[in-house]
Amino acid sequence: MSGPLPPSEPITTVKCVVWDLDNTLWKGTLLEGDDVVIDDHVYETVVGLDSRGILQAVASKNDHGPAWQRLEELGVAEYFVAARIGWGPKSASVREIADELKFAHGTIAFVDDQPAERAEVEFHLPQVRCYPAESATQLLTLPEFTPATVTVDSRRRRQMYQANVRRQAEQESFDGPSEEFLRSLDLVMEIGRATAGDLSRMEELTLRTSQMNATGVHYSDADLRALLDDARHEVLAVTMSDRFGSHGAVGVALVETGGAVWHLKLLATSCRVVSFGAGATVLNWLIGEAAAAGAHLVADFRPTARNRVMEIAYRFAGFTDEHCACLAELPLPEGGQTQRLHIIPEPRPAPGTLRLDAVRLATAR
Repeated sequence: MSGPLPPSEPITTVKCVVWDLDNTLWKGTLLEGDDVVIDDHVYETVVGLDSRGILQAVASKNDHGPAWQRLEELGVAEYFVAARIGWGPKSASVREIADELKFAHGTIAFVDDQPAERAEVEFHLPQVRCYPAESATQLLTLPEFTPATVTVDSRRRRQMYQANVRRQAEQESFDGPSEEFLRSLDLVMEIGRATAGDLSRMEELTLRTSQMNATGVHYSDADLRALLDDARHEVLAVTMSDRFGSHGAVGVALVETGGAVWHLKLLATSCRVVSFGAGATVLNWLIGEAAAAGAHLVADFRPTARNRVMEIAYRFAGFTDEHCACLAELPLPEGGQTQRLHIIPEPRPAPGTLRLDAVRLATAR
């Protein structure tokens, strides 16, 4: 097993565990004719990792067909989002899995009973953490396999990943305009007031989303909880689904409503749904709500190295940096980089490529 991290070095949570098969995931060697079985404690580890949102894959020197068939017979094939079963080096298999999942090597763990296989992976992929087979049943007790929080989306991360694979495969084979493909997905967006149970995922979005984060500001769980109890603020959770399954929580918006001007303090949406027009849909809905309330809408925007796409979304929605007297009603922004973008709202048409189910923020005047 790789050595512990120095006390001063933060623990990076493992995002994917790559399992060897023979005498690791299961007892016995398949090609030698053994009736291989999975130990109950190893099975509990697989299920436990899955429930924590840690993806799992297979890297095994075996014939692919019989090995995958045995995984299906044992009832565990569904837990693995990627498999490299063949006769090449294990390091190449682990690298391909990391590339497929778009995970940094430092977030990958590799479990194998053979010291030589672990050494080969450690030599070529020094950031990958390697563990002997006998430690498999202790993985759930180790800090690197224990995320700080486990959200609803974390618990269904595997299903969401597998649904996205099917979705992408259909998109690649779809013969027609992109808008027709989006309509074929039966997309549904829901915008509602966040609950206390949503806050961990909302915090994660403000922390991890960079390209589609209007300010780059991180709101902690405590910050968001305080805003939930503030009657002046709306903390809005955005979720999406389609005929392939749920996309989970894909956006968060913080809006101060009331009076002649509404203040959009933060909009962050997941990069996974940019191609579905999620950011534009939320903005157009919010503009329509402000129009119904007879209020101007002002949005904070703080340029970062990566959020140019979000600025384009604001501009395309009609926001400008032209001065309006309504800005005097807002306190000055903190820091010198925050811009105030303004729009005089007018009703917007319903989105054409998805169904929108959203809460009403104000009664029309």
